[in-house]
Amino acid sequence: MYESAKTIGLHIPLTAEQFKSAIVETVRKNELKDGYVRPIITRGVGKLGLDPKNCERPTVIIIPQNVESYPLLTAGRNPAKAIVSSIRRTPTFSLPAAAKTLNYLNNVLAKQQATYAGADEAIVLDWRGFVSEGTGDNIFVVRQRVLLTPPLHASVLEGVTRRVVLEIAKSLGVEAGERELTLHDLYNADEAFLTSTSLEVQPLVEIDGRLIGDGTEGSITRQIHERFNQVKRSEGTAAF
Repeated sequence: MYESAKTIGLHIPLTAEQFKSAIVETVRKNELKDGYVRPIITRGVGKLGLDPKNCERPTVIIIPQNVESYPLLTAGRNPAKAIVSSIRRTPTFSLPAAAKTLNYLNNVLAKQQATYAGADEAIVLDWRGFVSEGTGDNIFVVRQRVLLTPPLHASVLEGVTRRVVLEIAKSLGVEAGERELTLHDLYNADEAFLTSTSLEVQPLVEIDGRLIGDGTEGSITRQIHERFNQVKRSEGTAAF
């Protein structure tokens, strides 16, 4: 969050430690036992126009939600079906993909396409036509027992769960790394899955009507999810 704010020139009026304390206090006051916390920073109240200097001061918002009120966290790990969207990921020479901001219009439009098509998710390509990510998640494929995910320069947001999955794969002895992926790689993957804070590790079993593997969760996907849960129980979900 602090890196993203620095990239777009947004000052956060709290130190990282102060922000942590504010989140803990918010959780405590809301008596949240098992939930989801979304911290947001805006440029604050200001005059009409596009110049940030017209904003008086940044606004800090911390939104706590019970798990029951957050559908992605309660939907379970049902295998997902996806389409490849015609909406392209915003290229890094236009907007920095590494900065997590609220500029989600292309993600929203791609998600709409998935909904209209009766799919669970949309896979978005970068401006060159290589695989980038889902509308709110990173994508992994397994080919010949090698775990692959698109590199960050494919306009990918580096998710925390993505990073943890790569570490887990290596701890399991699974060869893993970043590689530019094409639609051919997606369609012919032995396994595929999506990762995010809310989805964790969700099997992806169909893309554009083509079955991935045998159309069920693959063995490597299952191993990674099981180890992910072990780490989560020992270190706490906040680690992800």
